[in-house]
Amino acid sequence: MSQVNKEEWDAFLLKHPDSHLLQTSRWGELKRFYGWEPKWLIVENSGAQVLFKRLLLGFHVAYIPKGPVGEFSRGLLEEIDKLCFSERAVFLKVEPDVWVDGEQPRTFLPGFRESEQTIQPARTILIDIRGDEDEILAAMKQKTRYNIRLSQRKGVVVRKSDDVKEFYDLMLLTGKRDRFGIHSLNYYEKAYSLFSDDGSCELFIAEHEVESLAGLMVFAKGKTTWYFYGASSNRKRNLMPTYALHWEAIKWAKTKGCEWYDLWGVPDEDEEVLEREFKTRNDGLWGVYRHKRGFGGVVKRSLGAWDRVYHPLLYWFYKLWVKRFRAA
Repeated sequence: MSQVNKEEWDAFLLKHPDSHLLQTSRWGELKRFYGWEPKWLIVENSGAQVLFKRLLLGFHVAYIPKGPVGEFSRGLLEEIDKLCFSERAVFLKVEPDVWVDGEQPRTFLPGFRESEQTIQPARTILIDIRGDEDEILAAMKQKTRYNIRLSQRKGVVVRKSDDVKEFYDLMLLTGKRDRFGIHSLNYYEKAYSLFSDDGSCELFIAEHEVESLAGLMVFAKGKTTWYFYGASSNRKRNLMPTYALHWEAIKWAKTKGCEWYDLWGVPDEDEEVLEREFKTRNDGLWGVYRHKRGFGGVVKRSLGAWDRVYHPLLYWFYKLWVKRFRAA
């Protein structure tokens, strides 16, 4: 078997319950609304969801987010190459769901080159939530435990919500304040709709005296819950609503049978650098790291992004375009 349909891919993933959320067909369907076309390949006990995005003149970019599922076998790679050639892919980008330990050199399969352009965050903080609530709290920084309890004492209430527009309004405030881009309202609505039907996504809103102060959207699959999207108001930040939110999300993750809570994205620096500089740096994800480090857990680095180039000259032009686009 090689190329399969969505139903066959979903059945295959049932045999791989701990595969990454970004390899689910629902994630592929979400990306379909924004210019990506998902296709699915299975070779024996390995498989991949490959996303294709159209460029000029009928060429495409191919992308495997947090995959493949199972071993990246020679047979699977051959089928991926065939598919990429048939879709006129300039290159294939793969971001494997693989952690790198310590100073271990980052290497991947022959024929791939390490990419400067990552799509998903390369480094994150992973919280072990296998213990009871007291054990999870004990692993946090003292200040974070204090802030969680402070928010509760001050009357911050966390509720589940299906009002994505309310969350989006908070995202607009956050993006403007912290100067980063956000998705459209339709994107968040699609993400919530696709994953909440079976309870694998939850939207939490923290409020005080009926005023919404912060929100987050989390996704669960297998043993992991991922914190993908979060936002906060400019008001009453002294009530620490974001701390209350993460605590409720962690407790929800445990009800889903998860063992890990992935905070999804910190600066891509060694932990020694992160700890040395987080008090003085405010650019990029440094402010995010200051907040996230308090919840305990360990800093983990993925294998990053790797490109397999099919058309070298077009690949060079694509990289040049990306650099100019990011600098604009």
